Amino acid sequence: MLLHVPDVLSATELAQAERILDAATWQDGRRTAGEQAVIAKNNQQLDERSAPCRRLQALVLAAIERNTTLFSATLAREISPPLFNRYAGANNTFGNHVDSAIRYVPATGARVRTDISCTLFLRDPSSYDGGELVIEDTFGHRRVKLPAGHLVVYPGTSVHRVEPVTRGERIACFFWVQSMVRSDEQRRLLFDMDNHLRHLRSTLGETDPGVVGLTGTYHNLLRQWMEL
Repeated sequence: MLLHVPDVLSATELAQAERILDAATWQDGRRTAGEQAVIAKNNQQLDERSAPCRRLQALVLAAIERNTTLFSATLAREISPPLFNRYAGANNTFGNHVDSAIRYVPATGARVRTDISCTLFLRDPSSYDGGELVIEDTFGHRRVKLPAGHLVVYPGTSVHRVEPVTRGERIACFFWVQSMVRSDEQRRLLFDMDNHLRHLRSTLGETDPGVVGLTGTYHNLLRQWMEL
C-alpha cells in the first residue's frame, strides 16, 4: 500500500524542526547504508547520536503517536528511530535500492523488521528542484514530492530511489515500521474497513447494530492476522 498522510507535522513543529536543523552538522550518508545501498547512496545524514538528531526524533515520534491515520494504515508494533537526510550540491541522489529487511537499533540492541518504509518531507517542494521519491510497484513508477510536514507510506519491499536534486536542498525524515500484521494485503483490507467504519460511526452512531457488528468483524480479523 502506498499512502499519502498529510499534516503529520504542524506549522509550529516544522518551524521548530527548522531551528534544530540550522544547528545540525551533516555527515556522509553512506555510513549507514547496506551492501547494495552504499553503491547507490550519495547523500548526507545526521549523526543519530547527536543532540539535534535526538531532538528531532522526539518531535517526530510525538507527531507519529498522535496520528490515527498512520496507526490505522501501519498497525505499528515497532518503529525504528527516525533518521534525517539531506540532498544538495554534490551529495544529491540515491539510486535504485531495496531497504534491508531488518533494521538494527544500536542504542537498544533491538531489531525492527522493515515491513513499511516512511518518508516525512521537511522542506517546501518549491524550494528545490528534483528530489522526487520514485517508488516502483505493480502500476509502474510512482513519483512522490510532498509538502513539508506530509508523509508517504510504502512497502519496505519496494525498489525505490531519490532523483538528483539540481537546485536547493531536500531534507526529509525516514523510518521503518514493523507491523502487527505482516501482510500488506491484509493491512490494506483492515485500513479500508477502518475508514468505512469511521464514516458509519459519524452517520449512524456507535450503537447502531451494523456498526457494532462490523467493529467486531474488524477486531476478529485483527486477532486472526496479528503477531505479537
